[in-house]
Amino acid sequence: MRIAMETFPLLKLIPHALLLVWLLPATVVPSLLQEQAGALLAWKATLQSHPAQLQSWSTGNKTSWPCSWYGISCSMHQPRHQEVITGISLPGLRLRGELDALNFTVLRTLTSINLSDNQIRGSFPPALASSLPNLRHLILQDNELSGEIPREIKHLEGLVRLNLSSNLLSGPIPGELGFLKELDTIDFSKNNLTGPIPRNLGNFTKLTTLYLYGNRFTGYLPRELGYLMNLQELALADNKLIGPIPGFFGSFINLTGLYLWGNQLSGHIPPELGYLKNLKTLHLGNNKLKGSIPEIFGNLTKLATLCLGGNLFSGHVPRQIGTLMDLVRLELGTNNLSGSLPPELCSRSPLRHLTAFDNKLNGQLPSSLVHCKSLVRVRIERNQIEGDISELGVYPNLLYMDMSSNKLSGQLSYHWGECPNLTKLGISNNNLMGKIPANIGQLSQLKVLDLSSNKLEGEIPSELGNLKNLFQLSLADNLLHGSIPQEIGALSSLELLDLSSNNLSGLVQGSVEHCLKLRSLNMSGNNFKGNVPTALASLHNLHELLDLSDNSFIGAIPSQLGGLILLDNLNLSHNKLIGSIPSSFKNMGGLTSIDVSYNELEGPVPESKLFQEAPIQWFVHNKVLCDVVKGLPPCSSATQSEGKRKIYKTLVLAIVPALICFILVVVILMFRRERKRSTANNTANVTQVNIFSIWSFDGANVFKQIVEATNSFSIIHCIGTGGYGSVYKARLPTSEIFAVKKIHRIEDECCISKSVFKREIEALVQIRHRNIVKLFGYCSSSQGKFLIYEYMERGDLAAILRVNGRAIELDWRRRIHIVLDVVQALAYMHHDCSSPIVHRDITSNNILLDLEFRACISDFGTAKILNIDGQNITRLAGTKGYLAPELAYTENVTEKCDVYSFGVLVLELFMGYHPGDLLSSLLSDTKNNDVCLLDLLDSRLVLPEAETAREIYCILSVVVQCLELSPSRRPTARRASDELFAIKACEDDVDYLHASITIPAQ
Repeated sequence: MRIAMETFPLLKLIPHALLLVWLLPATVVPSLLQEQAGALLAWKATLQSHPAQLQSWSTGNKTSWPCSWYGISCSMHQPRHQEVITGISLPGLRLRGELDALNFTVLRTLTSINLSDNQIRGSFPPALASSLPNLRHLILQDNELSGEIPREIKHLEGLVRLNLSSNLLSGPIPGELGFLKELDTIDFSKNNLTGPIPRNLGNFTKLTTLYLYGNRFTGYLPRELGYLMNLQELALADNKLIGPIPGFFGSFINLTGLYLWGNQLSGHIPPELGYLKNLKTLHLGNNKLKGSIPEIFGNLTKLATLCLGGNLFSGHVPRQIGTLMDLVRLELGTNNLSGSLPPELCSRSPLRHLTAFDNKLNGQLPSSLVHCKSLVRVRIERNQIEGDISELGVYPNLLYMDMSSNKLSGQLSYHWGECPNLTKLGISNNNLMGKIPANIGQLSQLKVLDLSSNKLEGEIPSELGNLKNLFQLSLADNLLHGSIPQEIGALSSLELLDLSSNNLSGLVQGSVEHCLKLRSLNMSGNNFKGNVPTALASLHNLHELLDLSDNSFIGAIPSQLGGLILLDNLNLSHNKLIGSIPSSFKNMGGLTSIDVSYNELEGPVPESKLFQEAPIQWFVHNKVLCDVVKGLPPCSSATQSEGKRKIYKTLVLAIVPALICFILVVVILMFRRERKRSTANNTANVTQVNIFSIWSFDGANVFKQIVEATNSFSIIHCIGTGGYGSVYKARLPTSEIFAVKKIHRIEDECCISKSVFKREIEALVQIRHRNIVKLFGYCSSSQGKFLIYEYMERGDLAAILRVNGRAIELDWRRRIHIVLDVVQALAYMHHDCSSPIVHRDITSNNILLDLEFRACISDFGTAKILNIDGQNITRLAGTKGYLAPELAYTENVTEKCDVYSFGVLVLELFMGYHPGDLLSSLLSDTKNNDVCLLDLLDSRLVLPEAETAREIYCILSVVVQCLELSPSRRPTARRASDELFAIKACEDDVDYLHASITIPAQ
């Protein structure tokens, strides 16, 4: 009994013990989840952004338990029958932070991670790889991960899908990746990975998808890839791979997509590719492949996309390609193909994209294309294709059509008005006849209409005035007649209008002068009558061309045209204009050429630098033009010449008196000539004492005002200092502001300072261009040597890019315009001056901006006027980092030196800093280097919109050609200018922000 009583307290504890055992699992499970939840909350606290979706991540109440949080999934952990976190899926939330802050050791139960399309930065955490043995899906695409892929990745042995695309990863693919035998998908595309493609990729026998495109892989395609028998998608495009395409690719019997474009692959296409019966996409464009296109491609019955453009293919296009039933895209452009296009094209397939431009194709245009309603984009320009196109135009989905420069005939059908989505219609330089259909005016999306160089007749349809989005209209070199419809004035987006070489007549008033965005207007070679419209002066955006030549304009030249201060080229020749050249024309600072020949003009030519250096051919066959232009008589002599004509008439009536008069005239002329010679000698002597010239000013007075305005060139007014001089800001009492450059006096380099001063004057006195800083005057006296320029309010580009606030003000559109400004100026210097001028120091320090962000090239102290007939040996000049590479081994200066410097300048402009690190990293590389556009954009600015990104990509694609190692491979400034200004008219559906740009190795 006593024993029982002693054990009774123990018996009372048994129910409590059983309760504790029963509750034990319940206490363990929350503890593990709480630990995992704590790791997620700790990571959330490190994020720089907190989207609304993560508000559920909280411990505030029972419903916020981790398994119910947004993007978190759980499942039962079998060994302990516990519920644990197994999945994290947070794509597209723009999360900003690092993965290193996440405790993967606690989250070892994870089987899936999807953090794609965010802003995750930093390196790939080794702990992620070493702590998650059960991970099967790892998706980190479209982030900002950098550094190398860690070797610890070998621990993810159960991984099935690995996607690290569109990041900033660099270095080689680690060999340890070969341990992941279960991988089904590898996507490392759009990074900066380097080195050869690893041979041990052949270990992934279960692999169905391998994406390595958009990197910098080099070398040959490894033979071990042939072991990947289950491959369905293989993308190695946009790298630097070399050598032939291996024949073993034909053994990938399950392959549906093969992407090898944008490499340096060479040799012939192996016929074994014709065995890929499941292939839907074959993209081999932009390589160095040659030979013929295999006829066995006709066996690829499932092929939807075939891209072979940008290679060296020759021979005919196999007819079998036209029989492919599923063909949607066929790209053959920029090869050496000949013969005709397959006649069955689009007769059986839903063809949408056809490009075959820049080949030697001939023969008939396939009749099957006439009723191919699936067409979206067609480019077959610059071939020799023949055929009647009178029935073309029934394309409800068509966006882009260019058939220019062929041998097409027939008429434009009214079907073209039934293409509601059409943005470009180019059929120039063919043999079209008939009228322009009025219902083309129904194409509300049309941006470019080019029907030039045909035999079109009739009048310009007034319905064209409905094309509100039209950017370029070219109807030149046809047989059009009648007047310009007033409705053309409603084209508010029009920038380029060319109506030249037709039979147009009537008055111009009431039409084109309302197109206020025009920057080029060519109406030459017609029969327009009446006065030159004064209203043309309202076209303030005209800066490329105003050509009214070879018409029947009468009356005086409107002085208001002098207000077109941006205009480069003005042609009024071959008309019936009378009166004088307006004095206001001297204010047209942008003019590089003006032609008023073959009119009835008289009187003095305005005094400006352009006219002083102008060739006589611009003024010949007028009444009595005089002064300024070399070859024209002085105005006093012109008056005498008129008197001579009267004397000659009198000779018929009175020979003797006339003979006496003639003798007197001879004596007077001899006397005046001697007097003029004496005066010239005196003037020369004076000039040697005080060489000072300010155009349209009293030189001595202005010099005095400049000295006063700068407080005798005080450092307070100094706005810049260079190797040869300092620049001062001088505000005159007239409120005019000049930039005054004072050449340094260096006793030991006296000859150098004199030559710099002389060279700058010699270069600038020949130049009158809106994008080259204007030289207003110069002074060389005992007080020093000075150059007086126009003042550019915003200063030099280098200073702007250095300051964040000022750099942000320089947005993408303004940077694009700066590129166009500079290339126009270079083209003018290299090609339009009487002798080419090489600047030799094109840098951001020498690009000045005014209040409107107009860019001007300045500082011509190192410029050289080239001897066209010989070499131009000179001492090295320029700025390190911008010098063309050939100057390291030759002293022969050419225009291509400026072109190289221009390429560096544009990279600096878009990157926001000098690309020295980028260029120097390529010095040891013998191959081209691909850089993502995003890597070339100034991070201080918001990313450009799609259209602007396209323009920047196209600009840089042209500019990188300027960086070629060999000068002969660089474009001329004229060609670069033409290509850059043609960019606006081209369009394509491409993700340009993530596209790669190939920069030539140095």
